[in-house]
Amino acid sequence: MDIGIGKKEREKIAEGLSRLLADSFTLYLKTHNFHWNVTGPMFNTLHVMFMDQYTELWNALDLIAERIRALGVAAPGTYREFAKLTVIKESEGKVGAEDMIRQLVAGQEAVVKTARSIFPVVDKAGDEPTADLLTQRMQIHEKNAWMLRSLLEG
Repeated sequence: MDIGIGKKEREKIAEGLSRLLADSFTLYLKTHNFHWNVTGPMFNTLHVMFMDQYTELWNALDLIAERIRALGVAAPGTYREFAKLTVIKESEGKVGAEDMIRQLVAGQEAVVKTARSIFPVVDKAGDEPTADLLTQRMQIHEKNAWMLRSLLEG
C-alpha cells in the first residue's frame, strides 16, 4: 500500500479512528435508547431531536469505518471491541428526560474530544482526508451538544 503515509502512521491514525468509531457507536446506541424511552412534557421535542441525532450518527459510522479501511487497517465492529475502546458510559435503569439530555451532552463532548485527540498524528502524517473527516465530525457534535445544552437553560 503506497498512499504517501507510512504503515506505522496509518496504524496509529486507525487506532484513533477506532476509538472515534467506538464512541460514535456507543453514543448512537444511547441516543436511540433515549429516543425510545423518553417521556414527559418535552417528549415530542426530544423524541424528534434524538431521532435526528441517532440517524446522523448511524450514517457517520460508515464514514469512519471506511476511512479506517482506506488506511489499510481492519475496523472494529463488535460490542466487545467498542466497549474496550469507548469512553462513553452506558446508562442504566430508568432515566428522566433532563438526565438524558445531560448524558447526551457529555457523550457529544466526549466524541469531540476523541476526534480532537487524533489531530496531532493526522497532521504529522499529512493525512488531509482524515483531518477533513475529523473536522466535520467535530462541527456536528459541537452543534449537537450546544442544541442539547440549550434545552437545560432557562
